[in-house]
Amino acid sequence: MLLGALTTFGPLSMDLYLPGMPAMADDLSASPSQAQLTITAFLIGMAAGQFLAGPVSDALGRRRPLLAGLAVYAATSALCALAPSIATLVALRVAQGIAGATGIVIARAMVRDRTGGGSDTARVFAMLMLVMGIAPMVAPVAGGLLLEVTDWRGTFGVLGLIGAALLAAALLRAPETLPPARRHRGGLATTRRAMGELLRDRAFVAYALCLGLSFGTLTAYLAGASFLLEDVHGLSPFAFGLVFGVNALGMVLAAQLSARLVTTAGPRRMLGAGLALGGVAGTAFLIATLLNAGLAVLLVCLWLLIASRGMVNPNAQALAMSEHPHAAGTASGLMGVCQFGLGGLAAPLAGIGGAEAELPMAVLMAATGLAAAAVLALAVRRRRPAAVM
Repeated sequence: MLLGALTTFGPLSMDLYLPGMPAMADDLSASPSQAQLTITAFLIGMAAGQFLAGPVSDALGRRRPLLAGLAVYAATSALCALAPSIATLVALRVAQGIAGATGIVIARAMVRDRTGGGSDTARVFAMLMLVMGIAPMVAPVAGGLLLEVTDWRGTFGVLGLIGAALLAAALLRAPETLPPARRHRGGLATTRRAMGELLRDRAFVAYALCLGLSFGTLTAYLAGASFLLEDVHGLSPFAFGLVFGVNALGMVLAAQLSARLVTTAGPRRMLGAGLALGGVAGTAFLIATLLNAGLAVLLVCLWLLIASRGMVNPNAQALAMSEHPHAAGTASGLMGVCQFGLGGLAAPLAGIGGAEAELPMAVLMAATGLAAAAVLALAVRRRRPAAVM
């Protein structure tokens, strides 16, 4: 439960304030694209934080970096609530992302410390999504309800309280899963060697790219969904939260289906199935947008597309980390850089046409979904001759 809660920093920090994003833009005299930069800034911080936290946790253990990150996350969340301008908020979101990254990267490393890799690790990652999936289901609905009693600043205050609560829980319950004998010594030289080994592994790079492009699909959705559903199709913030929660439920259900099937089908086959479904659903969403097919058709396509990420994420993570148990933190960190780096690039592009432009979001979601499927197909094709030999 605690490890699953630690992986919720990403969805909580992005989803809780999504219903209030249009009001936030008005309050800070910002355009939709500038408001979406608060998502990009957080994702950039998450990428940078994972790049740092992964190797540090391989050297110092998991517990101490985790506690430090949680404390800073709680403080920066409270400061976001006091931001006087969009520029200040963007800067604070970078700091918030760097701190929040420790929870995600170290939780993944802890799983790898205690599992044997492959299907076993993929099954545990999928099980963690039962907890992690609660955040995107509850956060937008809770955000909509919070807006009934407070403004967007209040949502950041709530994030600060959540960070403080997780810090208290980690102090009491988080174990140290990396004993001193398995920690890296040698400082930067050892870290460079571990990163070089990972980056020379074509399979690791391919699975990390699949994860990153898949997350790019999600961030395009996160950045554009509130404007699409509220401004274009007229949903209330509360109704938007319900739609968002139903989509997140689809992702959780798909992850649990993957957990049941992965022991027999294998993580690579489950990853391929999720990417194929995402590519088809993303293309259908783009076509429906071009044809003005209506809200009902768009919602069906969105549900299938977001649900497919529940099959992609746990299997891509497990496959990327399966061959590198000696550098689980560094591998988790590099995956995070790819994941949140590509996600950060996608977020502002979703709003490039303004608040009522649907097409950029649709193009991004289709393109990232198809690109991820293509990366896996190329990686599998390259590995087949070696397997025959």
